[in-house]
Amino acid sequence: MNSSTGLAPYLRNQGTGVLLSVKAQPRAFRTHFAGILGSELKIKVAAPPVDGAANEALVEFLAEVLRCPRRAVTLLRGQSSSHKVFEITGVTPADVAIWIARAD
Repeated sequence: MNSSTGLAPYLRNQGTGVLLSVKAQPRAFRTHFAGILGSELKIKVAAPPVDGAANEALVEFLAEVLRCPRRAVTLLRGQSSSHKVFEITGVTPADVAIWIARAD
């Protein structure tokens, strides 16, 4: 938890939703949460980092786990990097933390 905000280190409030910092690891056996790495949530993703496949798989995975529409999950930064920031609208940081904890 971030002691100054009460949030997990990978979450930040963002007006109508949250910002989620992710460290992506492509070409995994399956897509799943793999812990916290510094101030990022590590996600192993089965898709390769080719033609945006891993980014799309991450968006779909997050929408599914967070039980929100796919259009509510937007990749803001890190299109060609393993360090990514997603904006997720229509959810609270508490919602995100609960669904991530229940996912695996």
